[in-house]
Amino acid sequence: MILKRWWQTLTSTARIDPHQYAAKTSPNRLASFGYALQGWLYMLRWQKNTRIMSIASVLVILMSLWLEISRIEWAIIILTITIVWLTEFLNAGIEAAIDVASPQIHPMAKVGKDVASAAVLLGAIAAALVGLLIFAPPLYARLFA
Repeated sequence: MILKRWWQTLTSTARIDPHQYAAKTSPNRLASFGYALQGWLYMLRWQKNTRIMSIASVLVILMSLWLEISRIEWAIIILTITIVWLTEFLNAGIEAAIDVASPQIHPMAKVGKDVASAAVLLGAIAAALVGLLIFAPPLYARLFA
């Protein structure tokens, strides 16, 4: 009896049919890819931070090429750039959902938006530290050796 209740609770979310509640669900994988590109273009057009991130990402890639970093370092740089982009995208999505759900400014809406924004800040700080760890030694060697 306890096990059955536990299982019912554990699987309750999995039993929710998204088609019953979602405004629109993707008909196929190609459409899903198109929606993702639409989201990315939205971010580039309306979110000024993504334009700054685009320039920073290109500069980091160019620096990586110039410094001839290792494959492992490339992997770390790519993951780090991706994490910063992901947090910015998630932040924008969370903010949009909160704006729709809470047209009057509710204190918890502010908390949600501020916490999502803090995730971006955390990702950016981590990226800066990773950049220092990877780029500082070869940059120093190139400039001062």
